Amino acid sequence: MNEQPARAQQEADVLVIGGGLHGTSSAFHLARRGASVIVLEADYVARHSSGVNAGGVRTLGRPLPEIPLALRSRELWHTLPELIGDDGGFVPSGQLKIAETDAELDECRERVALLNAHGFTHETLIDRERVLELEPALARHVTGGIWVERDGYALPYRTTTAFRLAAQRLGARFIERTPVARIEPHGERWLAHTPRGTFAARQLLVAAGAWSGELARQAGEPVPVHPEGLMLMVTQRVAPFCRATLGATGRPLSFKQFDNGTVVIGGKLIGHADLPGRHGEVDFMRLVKSARTVVDLFPHLRDLGVNRAWAGVEAFTDDALPVISASRTASGLYYSFGYCGSGFQLGPACGQVVSELMLDGAPSVPLDAFAIDRFGRETREAPSAAVDHAATH
Repeated sequence: MNEQPARAQQEADVLVIGGGLHGTSSAFHLARRGASVIVLEADYVARHSSGVNAGGVRTLGRPLPEIPLALRSRELWHTLPELIGDDGGFVPSGQLKIAETDAELDECRERVALLNAHGFTHETLIDRERVLELEPALARHVTGGIWVERDGYALPYRTTTAFRLAAQRLGARFIERTPVARIEPHGERWLAHTPRGTFAARQLLVAAGAWSGELARQAGEPVPVHPEGLMLMVTQRVAPFCRATLGATGRPLSFKQFDNGTVVIGGKLIGHADLPGRHGEVDFMRLVKSARTVVDLFPHLRDLGVNRAWAGVEAFTDDALPVISASRTASGLYYSFGYCGSGFQLGPACGQVVSELMLDGAPSVPLDAFAIDRFGRETREAPSAAVDHAATH
C-alpha cells in the first residue's frame, strides 16, 4: 500500500509486540546493541505466562534442540545481577526429577545416555540413596532420578520487570494497554496498528505469546499453535523440608518451597484459556490430581491448605518447540513465541540470540529447529533428510 497511515506515528528501529520475558529480554539486548526500541503490550508487562509461571530455571528434561539455548541461558541466570542489575530472585537450588518405579528409573537412565551421546553432561543419573540424601522428606518408594546441580528457580514477575527496567535505562520505551490489532509492511517499514495510533519501525519482533499466532497469520505465515491455561497453586506456610526444585518422571509435577515456607505446585497443569478475554481459568479437578501427587511424594503435607490458585495463558505448538525465527516471506519481520510452558528459563539467552538474529543476521546458537516454516516440512523432505536433520540437532 502507498497511502500514508491516517494517524501520527511513533517510530523506532525495532518494534517489539509483547511485554513478557521474551519481549522484555529481546528489548534489553537490542537496546544494549544501540537500537531504539518500542515495546507494545496489550495489557501490562508480565501480565500473562511470563508473570505467573512456576519460575523454573530448568535445563533438565529439555528437548535436544533446546539444550544449547538452555545451557547458554543458565550461564546468564548465574550472572544476572551483572547483566541487568537484579538477580530476579534466582535461587540455584538444583533440579531433581524423581523416579518412582524401576521402569521410570530405566527411562532416566536412557535419557542420560542419550544426552551423553550428543555431548551433553549436565544431567546426572542418581540412585535412591542419593535422592534421599538430597531430599530426606521424600517418600521411601522413590527409586532414583536425574539431578542437575546448577538449575534452580526464580521469581517470574520480578525477573520480567527487571529486564524491562534494564531496557528502559538503555532508552527502550514500553507502551502498555496498547493491543496490536494488525501488522503490515509499508515500504521499508513495518506498521503496527493499535487503538493508540500506528507505530512504525524497520524491524518488527512478534513476541506476543498466545496471541502471536494471529499476527503470524496476518503476515502470511500461519503456525499450528493453540492457547492453554497453565495453572499453579501456592500453599500455606510449613516448616522447611525441601531445598531442590522437583519434577517427576511418571506424572506432571513442578514443586518448590520458598524461604517463607510456602510451596508452589505446578507442572504443566492445563486449565482453560480464554484468548479473546485475555485470561486463564482454573480447573480445580485437575488441581486436585496434582495435589494428590504431592501428597504421594510428601505424605506429611496431607493436611496442608492451599492459599490460592491461578492460571496464565501460554502458546503451545504442535511439535512442542518454540518459534524463534526470521520470517520466510518478508524482510524485517521476526518471531519469538510458542514456548509451550517452558520458556521462562530460556528468556535471557533467547533475547540475546534474537538480537543477534535481527542485528547481525546470524545467531550464535543454531535456530534451524525453531524455524517458522518447519511445520509440514516433513512432507517435503526425503525420509533420509529428515533423519539427518533430527540427528544433527
